[in-house]
Amino acid sequence: MQDDKFRSGYAAFVGRPNAGKSTLLNRLVGEKIAAVSNKPQTTRHRIQGIVNIDGGQIVFVDTPGVHKPGHLLNRRMMSAVHDAILSVDVLVLMRDASVSTGNGDRFVLELVKQAAKPTVLVLNKIDKIRDKAALLPLIDMYSKEYDFAEIIPVSALKGDAIDNLLSQIVKHLPEGEPIFGEDEMTDQPVRSIAAEMVREKILLSTGEELPYVTAVVTELYDD
Repeated sequence: MQDDKFRSGYAAFVGRPNAGKSTLLNRLVGEKIAAVSNKPQTTRHRIQGIVNIDGGQIVFVDTPGVHKPGHLLNRRMMSAVHDAILSVDVLVLMRDASVSTGNGDRFVLELVKQAAKPTVLVLNKIDKIRDKAALLPLIDMYSKEYDFAEIIPVSALKGDAIDNLLSQIVKHLPEGEPIFGEDEMTDQPVRSIAAEMVREKILLSTGEELPYVTAVVTELYDD
């Protein structure tokens, strides 16, 4: 029987640095609201993207890449991850399927297990995998490790399997009215989005150290 009740709630992306969380958020929202680069820890703070589909509204929460924190900034970023995990209805565990499993992946999985919330495993970057049969051992391994609500291979870059991902996530949200208006796509003010885009350009055009001691302040914005 088809579920015709409206569902709405929060879903947090959780994963290692460079798993493609911000790329997927931008793809789902349909606009660039989060900075993207190949440098770890591009995402520093919690960014929300709002997606409306038939029968539901999903508020996605982008979080910094999960890592063992060292200096103060990293500790604050990990605190944001833990806060997001506790506050949402569904977890979306992002995994770069094009690289081998490491200790960092196991660390993220333990966080998910401890949360004990409905979790959708997203195997991202399948566009980098020529033989899709290579995904089967990875799916089998994760299936044995945890009872995931869904396991969905996607390409955030190409947009493959995105509609299926949305329809599967919304099934696990609670029944309820929309949290945001239909025309809203993020909780971030325009100035913050502008600052994110400037910071992205800095990340893409500088060396290893400078990006991580850089903060962007928007003093004047003219649309």
